[in-house]
Amino acid sequence: MAAVDRSLVANLPMFAGLAPAEQEDLLHEARSVRYPKDTAVFEQGAEADRFFLLLHGHLRVEKTTPQGQQVIVRYVSAGELFGVAQAMNLACYPATAAAAVDSIVLAWPAASWVRLVARYPSLAASALQTVGSRLQDTQARVIEISNEQVEQRVAHALLRLVKQAGRKVERGIEIDFPISRQDIAEMTGTTLHTVSRILSAWEGQGLVEGGRQRIVLRDPHRLHLLAEHSEESRLRGSPP
Repeated sequence: MAAVDRSLVANLPMFAGLAPAEQEDLLHEARSVRYPKDTAVFEQGAEADRFFLLLHGHLRVEKTTPQGQQVIVRYVSAGELFGVAQAMNLACYPATAAAAVDSIVLAWPAASWVRLVARYPSLAASALQTVGSRLQDTQARVIEISNEQVEQRVAHALLRLVKQAGRKVERGIEIDFPISRQDIAEMTGTTLHTVSRILSAWEGQGLVEGGRQRIVLRDPHRLHLLAEHSEESRLRGSPP
């Protein structure tokens, strides 16, 4: 692990508003760690001995259910705090965080959490925002899985991903990290076969463009209408 250059984080929300000396102090115990694609930052059930800030890249957060099913809970983008089990009074990580692409994180020892939160309200605010966002996402997905057709769930998932990590390209908005149809199936509580049929149909109608772990939304507005179950935008769906 390497020490951290303050210039790399000075403009991130957690550090904004702090004096240079305060930023240096907050970074004093942090170390930067590089994780190649598909490497786990931490595993579900492991002792929560550190908390993290994603400096570069994207992470996927995965949870294995008691029945052994793997579910992608969310994605983490650069600038986000994650692995803050201490903020939820948890001794172990409730899920696995793995690099979706080559990524760099900042890691602090868990033992520093209480002292740093007391000294730097911006850290507490970032943790509260992280926990609140996670809760909101979880509630939205529970409602979707309980009440929506599978094509609506897939549309909502794609729209969330481009909102979080969309990049404008010539033919639309691209999700700016590799994502497979299996990933989308895990996010939406359905099967790879169903997701493949839906995306293939949408590709034929010009809504999306796919490739190897690549998805471009060519008509986000129409996908939004579909996600909201607008009658004029409904497409022939597939069973969950």
